[in-house]
Amino acid sequence: MSTAVQPLDERAPATRERPEMHRLSLLESSLVVVRRNLIHIKRMPEMLLDVTIQPVMFVLLFAYVFGGSIAVDGSNYREFLVPGIMAQTIAFSSFIVAIGLTTDLGNGIVDRLKSLPIHRSSILVGRSVSSLIHSSIGITVMALTGLVVGWRIRNGFWDAVLAFALMLAFGFAMIWAGILVGSTMRSVEAVQGFMFTTIFPLTFLANTFAPTENMPSGLRFIAEWNPISALVQATRELWGNGLPAPDDAAWPLQHAVPVTLFWCALLTAVFAPLAVRAFRRRSRD
Repeated sequence: MSTAVQPLDERAPATRERPEMHRLSLLESSLVVVRRNLIHIKRMPEMLLDVTIQPVMFVLLFAYVFGGSIAVDGSNYREFLVPGIMAQTIAFSSFIVAIGLTTDLGNGIVDRLKSLPIHRSSILVGRSVSSLIHSSIGITVMALTGLVVGWRIRNGFWDAVLAFALMLAFGFAMIWAGILVGSTMRSVEAVQGFMFTTIFPLTFLANTFAPTENMPSGLRFIAEWNPISALVQATRELWGNGLPAPDDAAWPLQHAVPVTLFWCALLTAVFAPLAVRAFRRRSRD
């Protein structure tokens, strides 16, 4: 019995065509990076401890331990405190993005992303947006905690929206500072040491936890010209959590809302180009 032999081309398995790769736009690429970072947070929920447990701990500690010893004109200390804690939390967004970017650079994640047909700038844009979402979670937790301890929004809806928008704008500016540090430092330990010794004192040498009127003259001058003080004063006024700045206060506190907008624009204009340049130089190493 003879067996018919199929031609070689008929026996060959069908080959799959490789899908055509096309370069994504900046928006599409940025959304991909944002999604990747948010999935990372979902799989490691302990990354949210710095914007959940820590701010709540500060609110409870200062409100119930130190609150009875600090007098505030025109407001109770708990309403005075919550905008300050929120500003501290949003300032630490630079800490978060610096550690995340340094980790990605050290683990080769950035090199893998660069090998894909995506816009190179999307790596930084996606990182900044995801870090802003990360910090926004902290602001939401802070607002809910504040409502529990007695904080209230006493002005109109649009004033409240503007105050939250100022928080996010300031956080976006601080994120670029974090990108600069994360692109410059070579290890997570170096980032932690540098950011802790700069951002942490900056948030305390301000009107975040106590009025500046009782500070020594030199410290008061520094505190009232601190960008974080302008942000805190602006949000307190917009939320109705205290009186306007006293007549002898520095000019930034007398015009807190426009000064905060100015600081946001200035910090972004200074840090963003430096951060992009440092990131490009570091990713080429």
